[in-house]
Amino acid sequence: MEGVDQIFVIAKHWITAWSFWPNALRPFVSILLSIVPIIGLFALAFGITTVVERKALGRVQNRYGPNRVGIPLTKIRLAGFGQFMADGIKMLIKEDIVPFSADKVVHYLAPLALAIPVWLTFAVIPFGRNMSAIDLDAGLLFFFALGAGSELAVFMAGWSSRNKYALVGAMRGIAQMISYEIPLVLSTVAVVMIVGSLSLNEIVRAQSSYSLGFIPHWHVFTPWGFAAFVFFMIAACAETNRAPFDLPEAESEIIAGYLTEYSGFKYALFFLGEYMGLFAITGFAVTLFLGGWTAPLPFLNVVPSWLWFFLKFATLIALFIWVRATVPRLRMDQLMKLAWKFLVPLTLINLLVAAVWHYSGGWAFTGALAIRWVFCGAVIGSAYVALGRGLHTKHFAPRAYRYAD
Repeated sequence: MEGVDQIFVIAKHWITAWSFWPNALRPFVSILLSIVPIIGLFALAFGITTVVERKALGRVQNRYGPNRVGIPLTKIRLAGFGQFMADGIKMLIKEDIVPFSADKVVHYLAPLALAIPVWLTFAVIPFGRNMSAIDLDAGLLFFFALGAGSELAVFMAGWSSRNKYALVGAMRGIAQMISYEIPLVLSTVAVVMIVGSLSLNEIVRAQSSYSLGFIPHWHVFTPWGFAAFVFFMIAACAETNRAPFDLPEAESEIIAGYLTEYSGFKYALFFLGEYMGLFAITGFAVTLFLGGWTAPLPFLNVVPSWLWFFLKFATLIALFIWVRATVPRLRMDQLMKLAWKFLVPLTLINLLVAAVWHYSGGWAFTGALAIRWVFCGAVIGSAYVALGRGLHTKHFAPRAYRYAD
């Protein structure tokens, strides 16, 4: 099965080694063979995910999702999975309307500033064994450095539109992204502390062994790792503007937020950028906490490593869709309180728990593992209960409703 596992790596080396390539072009051919499949794969995943999400939301809300559009100019419907192609064509030919008083240059650059850096983050994610476009020693920092540019794009879109709804949406988006970026980063610091490396490939390799021959060393199977994974997923949901954290685009309050004055292909670029951000941060979570491309059991290593990565990836995407369909939107004050009064203190406490777990790893007496689990779990659990109760403290008198006679 080694050949199947490494089929894409072998194909890349085979194409790069063709004799008719000039030596000066071989590095560029290698780069293209790394970039083009990633762009094509996730562009297709974007289209399919939008249809699957709409179908799932329809089923939860007791209605039909997309089920008509198939292959154009034919009677083949594909159960509605041609909908994303129809949407793409519509966005391409739709008129691009720019407000008269808008800053047209910034208005044009904003969707590009969101979409381009997100694509670059895929370069450091290992999709399988020997299958990362570039292996940086500081891949984790590279990922966060590029991801931080989304705040700038959101501000550019809201400010350049010269629309108060767009500006309010941009301010909401920036406040939300900065607030939740702190617990997002702090939850990954625990992984860096344990592994001792910023390389995403090293983080995967640190999770590739097994205890007792069948228990994987995935970080999610430790008390600090499970807590960090939960905090990371909550913060990731807010960073990508997914429900219940979609306040920057709350259609019942501010029309479409910072996207109010966008239409046509520019709107499609924002939509694409948000989904690519969701895919990137999901792949990042798989790498940090779920063992990356490693198999859950040793005898399952015969399955290609890239298949394990995308199975875990699809599972987390399904989780995001499920949360969107079932959890109602938060208020702005609840959103900010959850970040600063709950997630930030918990992630800091989790760093201490991770340090205790690491330095107690040398304990060799009977029951040491159980004591480590109980102690670390008790610290995180007690902090969760104490901080959770603080979120429900009432600071205002009960609201009084009065009706006209």
